[in-house]
Amino acid sequence: MSINRESDVAANLQIGPTDLGMVRLYVATDTVELPLDFEPEEAEEIAEELRAAAARARAIAEQAARDKGKKGGKGR
Repeated sequence: MSINRESDVAANLQIGPTDLGMVRLYVATDTVELPLDFEPEEAEEIAEELRAAAARARAIAEQAARDKGKKGGKGR
């Protein structure tokens, strides 16, 4: 599956510290439970990547909205 392909799979995501000083991302679906543990530094890198991806996604959505407005704005 590519990152740009939609999926009908629903999942629960929990994020928190473990008692061993790790950061756990816990992903659960109806059929899979996937605990992913990261060192705090790795978790911070992941958080930075998430922020950057969110900013890019926001820019894409804003551009799409502007483009849609240009198409519908003619003749007003």
